[in-house]
Amino acid sequence: MQSQMLTSKLGGELISYKLDGIEKIHQGQDCTDANGRVYWKRHFPVLFPIVGKLKQNKTIINGRTYEMGQHGFARDLEFEPITKLNNFHSYVLKSNPSTIVKYPFDFSLFVTYRTDENKLTTIYKVINEGENNMPFGIGGHPAFKIDQKDLFNEEYYLEFEEDEYKIHFLYLVDGLVGTEYARNVMIDPRRIPITKDSFNNDAIIMKGITSHRISLKKRTGNKTLLTMDFDGFPYLAVWSKPGAPFICIEPWYTTADTVKSTGVFAQKTDMITLAPKREFECKYTIEFFNE
Repeated sequence: MQSQMLTSKLGGELISYKLDGIEKIHQGQDCTDANGRVYWKRHFPVLFPIVGKLKQNKTIINGRTYEMGQHGFARDLEFEPITKLNNFHSYVLKSNPSTIVKYPFDFSLFVTYRTDENKLTTIYKVINEGENNMPFGIGGHPAFKIDQKDLFNEEYYLEFEEDEYKIHFLYLVDGLVGTEYARNVMIDPRRIPITKDSFNNDAIIMKGITSHRISLKKRTGNKTLLTMDFDGFPYLAVWSKPGAPFICIEPWYTTADTVKSTGVFAQKTDMITLAPKREFECKYTIEFFNE
């Protein structure tokens, strides 16, 4: 199997992954509906230093109020290329005046993409370059191409590698995590059906997952299109625009503020706190298959 990837300095984002010449990644601005409207302009963004939404898009750090949009700022900033080989692309974003006004910490954020035949591994490394403890969130948001006709025919489903009896589904209220759980959308202990209506109430967000791997499959022939290994990530989100020909399977370390959030950044649920000069690293791997 031959793979080929393209990446961009903007957001340090992967914008194409082809397996034997077949594109696997949602093509952003080039993917439009019948009226010419772009479904979603991104491809494979990194979410940092928050995942999801802040209450009123504001947060309190060291007694001061800061504003930050959904999923943080990294996905909209230019990264610096470090290494660009055929099978290994690496970028870094360093704190600068434009980040300090939103997030008052000195950091280096490294994003690396590594290919090996039909496998694509995304690696995030965060270094606290400052003198104080640094809280942050991080997550992936990869978008995979699917066939719109097959979506409308309800061909697609997700399947965990193990039975899931401890899983919880978070309920979103205007992008914030509600006080009650959402209904369980699984049709058996392993499978979640994906239809054009699956995302009418925003993303499906899960925690308490037993499995480390999940596969995107088609009913006809029980074909596996991809398998993601998200070992170590406490949350997994699934999202798309209703009826759009792509699906995002998103491993997250943290999630949005709750509707009852205090607004204090360090009190956000499941935040990672990094001591001065220490580093944090995580990765997820996707194995692709052609039909």
